[in-house]
Amino acid sequence: MSSDTLTISRGAASRLFVPKLVTALGEGYGLERAKADLFAGLTVSVVALPLSLALAIASGVAPERGLFTAAVAGAIVSLLGGSRFQIAGPTGAFVVVVAGIVAKFGYAGLVVAMLMAGAMLIAAGLLRLGTYIQYVSMPVVTGFTTGIAVVIFSSQIGDVLGLRVAHAPADPVGRLMADAAAMGTFNAAAFAIAIATLGAILLARTFAPRLPVFLIAIVLAGFSVWAFALPVATIGTRFGGMPSALPAPHLPSFGFADLRKLFLPAFTLFALGGIESLLSAVVADRLTGRRHRANCELVAQGIANIASAVMGGIPATGAIARTATNIRAGAATPVSGVIHSIAILAMMALFAPLAAYIPLAALGAVLTIVCWNMAEVHVFATVLGRTPGDRLVLMTTFLLTVFVDLSIAIAVGVALSAAPSLFRRLRL
Repeated sequence: MSSDTLTISRGAASRLFVPKLVTALGEGYGLERAKADLFAGLTVSVVALPLSLALAIASGVAPERGLFTAAVAGAIVSLLGGSRFQIAGPTGAFVVVVAGIVAKFGYAGLVVAMLMAGAMLIAAGLLRLGTYIQYVSMPVVTGFTTGIAVVIFSSQIGDVLGLRVAHAPADPVGRLMADAAAMGTFNAAAFAIAIATLGAILLARTFAPRLPVFLIAIVLAGFSVWAFALPVATIGTRFGGMPSALPAPHLPSFGFADLRKLFLPAFTLFALGGIESLLSAVVADRLTGRRHRANCELVAQGIANIASAVMGGIPATGAIARTATNIRAGAATPVSGVIHSIAILAMMALFAPLAAYIPLAALGAVLTIVCWNMAEVHVFATVLGRTPGDRLVLMTTFLLTVFVDLSIAIAVGVALSAAPSLFRRLRL
């Protein structure tokens, strides 16, 4: 290979890691683009705020950790990522894994797992594995996302019904049995709030789909709790006050033994983060006709997760619904994602004391909608109608996610989906 050819190939390789922000700003950035990004960023921030609170609580951590994640990881992915419109933050895909890590190792263990997962994502990007991660088969992706939706929904039944459960097991079956045993503590006010929140969201989506329905619904629910002094569990009664700013950077002490124990959970975070971020980027490409840089995106996601761990957050990845909202709101460049993060910080500073009135039943209703969207029943039914092999992969991944473990579900699903190709090669 000549020196000229080598120089060209190195230049092409380096462009794989140029953030889309640099590319977008290089095209010129005027008032019209700035106005479009401002509107889109503000719009997606009011969608992200209630989801970040709800997903953090469902993950077994304090609600503010979801906001820290959206602000820190969201800004970094927009600044360094390979997708022009990607919005990153906490997502439903992580809830089951994060809740399991926190239950077993505490929040400090989650931080260590996030640091490891972030390093894996950076390494995967630098090794240019992004091209392959995004081709995980549809039956595997559908199986584990639908399974996660079922697990998250099972975790919200207690809050929706206002039950007082002394100890909620981590597994769905055990959790449902604990809820059944606590039915004597049913809270009619909490259930009414959940039903009203659910109804308000569905009505607004039907007749005023452009409104930030999640935020409006939880604000109305919080106002109802304050105005009528309703006896229901709220963010304030369960978690205390909400901070109005980011915490100081902090890392727990850990050793080699901790790294070894947390390797499998960290690998699961890495796999989920890589798969979902690239799926979200692909969806953004389909909506806009653009092309993302997969390996640049993985590196950015890795840095974002490390930063989120340092700043008291939880795992983050590209959020498909928030990314689609960003696009539909007219975003022009990744600046909209940075504005979304700044807006979340501003809302924390202004409204943190009021968050104490938000009822957990309302957040449970929000997560019920999220679970229904994640489940994608029509996609599940479509995959079931395919070949016997697809059905086997789908149902195996789904059942293992719900009843065993997400790490095992992904590993077995990928192995089953790859088996036919492997057998064909061996026969050749």
